[in-house]
Amino acid sequence: MSTTIEITDAWTVRVAGVSLAVAPAPLLTVTGEVHDALPLFDAETAGWSKGARLRGVDTQETCAKYALEPGSLVVSAPDGTVYTRDVDYALDEEWGTGGRLAGGRIAEGQPVVVGYRHGQGRLDTVLVDAAGHIGLRAGVPHISVPRAPELRAGERALANVWVSARLDALDADHLFPILETAYPASPAPVAAALLPRTLEKLRAGTPLRILAWGDSVTEASYLADPAERWQAQTVARLQARFPRAQIELLHLGWGGRNTASFLAEPPGSPYNYAEQVLGCRPDLIISEFVNDSGFAPAEIEERYEQLRADFQQIGAEWIIQTPHYVRPDWMGLTRERDIDDDPRPYVAVLRTFASAHHIALTDAANRWGRLWRQGIPYTTLFLNSINHPDARGMALFADSVLALFPTE
Repeated sequence: MSTTIEITDAWTVRVAGVSLAVAPAPLLTVTGEVHDALPLFDAETAGWSKGARLRGVDTQETCAKYALEPGSLVVSAPDGTVYTRDVDYALDEEWGTGGRLAGGRIAEGQPVVVGYRHGQGRLDTVLVDAAGHIGLRAGVPHISVPRAPELRAGERALANVWVSARLDALDADHLFPILETAYPASPAPVAAALLPRTLEKLRAGTPLRILAWGDSVTEASYLADPAERWQAQTVARLQARFPRAQIELLHLGWGGRNTASFLAEPPGSPYNYAEQVLGCRPDLIISEFVNDSGFAPAEIEERYEQLRADFQQIGAEWIIQTPHYVRPDWMGLTRERDIDDDPRPYVAVLRTFASAHHIALTDAANRWGRLWRQGIPYTTLFLNSINHPDARGMALFADSVLALFPTE
């Protein structure tokens, strides 16, 4: 049976001669949403921070961009008086945030009632059942982290269809054939050569202090369960692989910051590099800094060379993590499939730097770049629709670290 899959019209997928109708993304109507007060609209800040976030498009910390239906928002007083956009209030329609305007009719501390329409994303699965019949099963819509539907006994997924919020029509970029069921086998473990002291301590059961150092993805207070953080998952799995290990895990994450931020902090700061990174005398430092992606390659090389020298001075081994993918438009990407190669210069610099200095590298970027081959649009792993991975995304970092170590 052929498994050729194609889009034949706006909402139809054809598989081996079988046409399957895909439902458009749901469009939800919100009425009577009360905001106790509107802040002044701040046109100079990020879109998700310009004003109050409409709850229908609200994600973890931000909003789902483009989920609000343009022209649908109505802002009223509790008595029914309808306010005028760009006179009484302003709206960032892409992000779904709004605020009052100075001189308008909405007073400070005054409640407002809003109504609007917004979309949600959905991940559907094209499958073949135990009898060989081809079908389509819809996933459950969600504003930021929709999941593909569960397979039943005897079923096999052929592709996922990414019905993003407010999508007008399907195209090839929204079709994700299942090309892999797991990340390809990693190269041989390198811990013996690049992390010999860490490996020895894991095997011998002598105390091992690991510092997870990074930005908001390491701080990760947005996760309801701390055990879902990448570093917690990593240590739990190392402990299972090396039962005698005595691992002490330290966390130092700082949301919205980068390595330069830590280096610039004065003595006494809870984020001072000398005191809080070097001063805790870790045996192993695992660094995660997606926020370093914006620096020029030369600046990264100079700063990471300083880090390398400092870590050597205190006798700490180092694992550098390449970062996860973030919003496609922040990476210069126009789609979420056929994106194996990370376009960010930062990632290339990390790979070259680690190779040149014989530093262990966990290439999480490779794993994120291949998610599309498993039928997963990578943005469906972001709780904030931008760059905060859920537990599944965090597991990709742990997978990368564990690949460095032998199976005992």
